[in-house]
Amino acid sequence: MTTASPTGPGRVVKTSPGPSGASPDPRARTAARVRRGLLRALPVSPAVVLLALFLAGPIGYCAYIAFTDLQLTGQAESSFIGLDNFREAFGDERFLNAVWLTLVFTVLSSLIGQNTLGLALASLMQRASKPVRTLTGAIVVTAWVLPEVVAGFLLYAFFRREGTLNAVLDFLHLPSQNWLFTLPILAVSFANVWRGTAFSMLVYSAALNEIPKEITEAAQVDGASGWRRMWHITLPMIRRSIGTNLMLNTLQTLSVFGLIWVMTRGGPGNRSQTLPLFMYEQAFQKSMIGYGTAVALLLLLVGSLFSLVYMRLLRTEV
Repeated sequence: MTTASPTGPGRVVKTSPGPSGASPDPRARTAARVRRGLLRALPVSPAVVLLALFLAGPIGYCAYIAFTDLQLTGQAESSFIGLDNFREAFGDERFLNAVWLTLVFTVLSSLIGQNTLGLALASLMQRASKPVRTLTGAIVVTAWVLPEVVAGFLLYAFFRREGTLNAVLDFLHLPSQNWLFTLPILAVSFANVWRGTAFSMLVYSAALNEIPKEITEAAQVDGASGWRRMWHITLPMIRRSIGTNLMLNTLQTLSVFGLIWVMTRGGPGNRSQTLPLFMYEQAFQKSMIGYGTAVALLLLLVGSLFSLVYMRLLRTEV
């Protein structure tokens, strides 16, 4: 119970409660909040422990190795060398070439190829009959679920000098060439598009199904063409799905190894050697684990930067 005491003409102030109604001690309130937080975190604690053990732990150990001169063979013990591995990487023309080819491969096969083709297929399947949708979906998804090594052999047989593509070009009396020698980075980019478009198609199909038909029908009645409906209605309404798809596709494409290794092994020379293949060469073929791990950390940094950009874009509401 509180009382009021006059402090002047027409003014009263409330006094603090007596001993029977004293407010809780701040330290007790803090301890109660901590207990509630621990109780809420208890259900997810096993997952946190597993992530720390199998994800954060190896990443931390790799970060340490990147600052050493650890080798697989010919070395009794490793030593801490600071930033020497990173200085060597940025002064290595082959590393810079791998960075450039990784960006080209990612832009062509993920940002442009899988994203655009997936959206186009999803849009066309919205208007197609059920048998056509079923057949198209089965063909595209089959390419996606194939193991990476199997897909690599199939695309190698398609692009090689005596392969399917040149047989078709010869039948049409068009000039043929050894695609894996003349345009290796384009060949592996096309292979990654062929294999990974299904994921984008499924994401965009789900997003397009969420658009109310009344909106597109109203725009069609108002005379908006298909392109205008796509640009002004469809794309803004699925913008968050586009951002999510781009982020996942980019991270997956940055780490592609088996497909390129089976098709070209980074060759001829180093004309299709992306960062994962360069990292593998340095770490396991040349036995320079420290240097190869430094390259892996740089690749992880590139993926993190892409993720931060996409996450920032996804924060904005449509």
